Amino acid sequence: MKVISIALVALLSVHLAGAHAQGQRFKPIAEHEMTDAQKSAVKDMVGGLRGSFNWDGPNALLLRSPELQARTQRVGEYLRYKTVIPHRLNEFAILITARQWDAQGEWVQHQALAEKAGIAPATVADLRQGKRPAGMKDDEALVYQFLTELHATKTVSDATFKAAREKFGEQGVIDLTTVSGYYTMLAMILGVAGNPVPAGVTPPLPVTR
Repeated sequence: MKVISIALVALLSVHLAGAHAQGQRFKPIAEHEMTDAQKSAVKDMVGGLRGSFNWDGPNALLLRSPELQARTQRVGEYLRYKTVIPHRLNEFAILITARQWDAQGEWVQHQALAEKAGIAPATVADLRQGKRPAGMKDDEALVYQFLTELHATKTVSDATFKAAREKFGEQGVIDLTTVSGYYTMLAMILGVAGNPVPAGVTPPLPVTR
């Protein structure tokens, strides 16, 4: 607990020292304004699998409702680190979701992670432009088809469902659907905040609507 407390103090110090993107609609929460529940929520993230707290991200916005933030971040922790979907495809699913929602901050946080996990830069570049990426691996094409179909039609075809179940199993179908649902929620939070990006960062996504 002592290590986590020290880390929390350090995080709060960085938070106060830097300019953090909360958009024009939410001002950053100063340390002296934070409730015990908000500090506890930050500490839980620092002590969890993430090991850090992103003051530029949607979890910082969610601190306005600290119990909601504490509960949903645990779902996010599972979906980031424990899902049965391979990490490469999981990060690709997050980028697909960010692109669907024009979620600039979400894209900024996950583009490098997706490429590091093995998604080709050319695939990422096509997706950023709103194109169906050329040269996707078969499993990437399946994830792309599943999620774009889900966003466009609010369901998936029998053929797409069958292909996803055969590839990932029934748990994988649920995990893949839910990772997109969770990052849709975060994209909505960012959208309500005005789609902020970290200070000094140019929004990377051409807006589609």
